[in-house]
Amino acid sequence: MVFNTGAALLDAIVLAVVSKEEDGTYGYKITQDVRKAIEVSESTLYPVLRRLQKDDCLEVYDVECGGRNRRYYKITDRGGAQLNLYKTEWENYSSKISLLFSGEEII
Repeated sequence: MVFNTGAALLDAIVLAVVSKEEDGTYGYKITQDVRKAIEVSESTLYPVLRRLQKDDCLEVYDVECGGRNRRYYKITDRGGAQLNLYKTEWENYSSKISLLFSGEEII
């Protein structure tokens, strides 16, 4: 992709992916789902997950899986509110850019 993905957009994408699973989801699956929209490495994604956890947007818990613990991430109420804000901002932003690309005037 030729466009850079800023931190806020990456946060929004991660929150959207995690919010799809009511009981939460684990890091590798999050990476795979995010990669359906944008190319991102695990080394980029895990700091995002830690930051969202630190900001109380995600809660983290471990589940035993095959004799090992798998770390799960679940969206919090604060994370849901932040995701709603991101959705609103994205709709405003993307509609204006689409208007510019189509040659229409932004009101």
